[in-house]
Amino acid sequence: MELYIHIPFCIKKCEYCDFLSGTSTESERARYSEAVMKELFLYADDFKDEIVTSVFIGGGTPTFLEADRMVRIMECVHSYYNLSSDCEITIECNPKTATLDSLYKYREAGINRISIGLQSVNSDELKLLGRVHDYNDFLRTFENARKAGFQNINIDIMTGLPGQTEEKLQKTLRAVYMLRPEHISSYDLIIEEGTPFYDKYASDLIRRDRGEETLLLPNEELEEKLSNQVEDFLISHGYHQYEISNFARPDKECRHNKGYWERVPYLGIGAGSASLIAEHRWNNVRDVYKYMEAIENNELPKVCLHELSKNEAMEEFFFLGLRKNEGVNRLDFENYFELTVDAVYGEVLRRLKSENLLIENAGQIYLTKRGRDVSNFILADFLLD
Repeated sequence: MELYIHIPFCIKKCEYCDFLSGTSTESERARYSEAVMKELFLYADDFKDEIVTSVFIGGGTPTFLEADRMVRIMECVHSYYNLSSDCEITIECNPKTATLDSLYKYREAGINRISIGLQSVNSDELKLLGRVHDYNDFLRTFENARKAGFQNINIDIMTGLPGQTEEKLQKTLRAVYMLRPEHISSYDLIIEEGTPFYDKYASDLIRRDRGEETLLLPNEELEEKLSNQVEDFLISHGYHQYEISNFARPDKECRHNKGYWERVPYLGIGAGSASLIAEHRWNNVRDVYKYMEAIENNELPKVCLHELSKNEAMEEFFFLGLRKNEGVNRLDFENYFELTVDAVYGEVLRRLKSENLLIENAGQIYLTKRGRDVSNFILADFLLD
């Protein structure tokens, strides 16, 4: 199984962010940390016989939490759960919030992978996104992470930004490659309702959806060019694309994220976190104060409890698994669901193959390059209800 721990605090919320995150006081962070440690304890007996293969500490900005509190959380993880000898333990990091001292403490606490949110090396793009760091802050953090002993580092970048050009993206790609990180995640900007970005660019989204020329956002043609530019550059420079948005050096794929796409059971700890155990899915309450109050009263703050139907589980198997370049395994599906793939998705597969959007080889079913480019539309074909 996998373990996810959510730290919902940031120096400042980014303009595009719709994750559960926000500012906080030191006393709020202290109280929240105690609640996380208690929740870890409350679940410990239920999972005492499980082996945890990966831990992911996300946010928010986990490195904004005081390092000593993070160390105490990790002590609870090690005390209450059986971690595999090669357990991958990742912490997300904003470059403005990690010092050499805190990075040493993370390593000593057993955290062996760090994911640094760069997004861009261009100052105007960082300012537009509302990031609190500049490129020099990022470089300092990356160098300190290496000094502290991190040998598995991910760097996040973004495409599809307002005003982004191929030249600007190439500058970011070259700068990131020069650092030789083990892993690079490249995410297309998604503009969500309720964010400042939505207020600014909603009309442009409508134009793009209509196929009209945009004013500020990249149009569909440029958006596709930027995504292809990332793929072409990273693959030609020794990175393996193993999922739509993720590229890795050999043997450095993110185990935790692969677990999500392969539906490995996971337990979420912290406000708003999600869990999937034995086809039962639930979330923790998103309100941080309600979360802390529930835990302090020895209650598990579960909401949205749902047992997945067989159809829902089959849908997830395909539209999560097809995000990976290797796709899904026909035999795995048939062994788990006791149904043939063709009985459930035969017609869909035949159509997508005929349109050169999907390939099957030696029992592996996966999207073509063209299929990955339009994956959001294709994956909807695997909905059964």
